[in-house]
Amino acid sequence: MEATELLRHDHRVVEQLFRDYRAAKSAAQRRAVVEILVRELSKHAALEEVLFYPFAARVLADGQVDRHLAGHQPIKALLLDLDRCRAGDPGQDELMERLSSAVARHVHDDENELMPLLCSQADEQALRELGQEIDQGKQRAPTRPHPHAPDEPPALAVAAPVAAIYDRLRDRMQGRPRT
Repeated sequence: MEATELLRHDHRVVEQLFRDYRAAKSAAQRRAVVEILVRELSKHAALEEVLFYPFAARVLADGQVDRHLAGHQPIKALLLDLDRCRAGDPGQDELMERLSSAVARHVHDDENELMPLLCSQADEQALRELGQEIDQGKQRAPTRPHPHAPDEPPALAVAAPVAAIYDRLRDRMQGRPRT
């Protein structure tokens, strides 16, 4: 699958998770959705930062990717706050609404601005190869938010794998769902 198609699919999965959260009947069900959402958005953001945005920056003119990358920071901060919540936490609903709005802006900007521009200027084969890298990267991407970690190469290339190992260890110790 081509990189932008794969990332669009991730966006649809996350949008469904927001709908699932709103439809959940109990605090435990909402918390389970939050844990999956934190994992999926953390992996998605890391893969965009490690693979997609650097690729886009090489293809597009200087500065066209910076705003999209900067949009990750508030999302990761909200994810960290949500990750710290427990089932029934009174602030969880408000955090989810704020996250939903931030993710909607991110999705809109990426899908309506960055991706069409990138598809018009990038080689189709290179986008397919990037899609394979992103798909394979899902198995080793961080599963938790790290808003204070570097989000640009070269420091990101070292920080992301270390964070992923740490996250997966924490996930196992806490009995969190894995994919």
